[in-house]
Amino acid sequence: MNSKKPQMGAPKNILVPIILLHLRDINAYGYELMEKLTTFGVDSVDRGNFYRILRQLEKDELVTSEWNTEENGPAKRIYAITEEGLSYLDLWAGSFGEYQKLLTNFFKLYNPFLFPSTPASKKTDEADDIND
Repeated sequence: MNSKKPQMGAPKNILVPIILLHLRDINAYGYELMEKLTTFGVDSVDRGNFYRILRQLEKDELVTSEWNTEENGPAKRIYAITEEGLSYLDLWAGSFGEYQKLLTNFFKLYNPFLFPSTPASKKTDEADDIND
């Protein structure tokens, strides 16, 4: 039997909501966004793919960018989220909320010791199941 862990990565487009989330708070250069992704927990980011994603987000009008030539050195592109980007981020947040419920239910069944049922929480869970 193969005891290796399966190579499971994040969903292909998981970078999109993470990028938008960071741009919601600050306008940033590409390299700053890449640093934020790694501190967020994304293990590695392919630079070429990352900048393709940023260009696509701009094409889709979810972000805008402009050249900043005011600082010393070469001009740098600074990115900002648009109103459409904020709306799209809200959609992702809603999807993640639903996905989080599924994951919680998965782990309740997978390892019930992590999520012991108390009589009060069991009634709440049953009520949630009925309402869903």
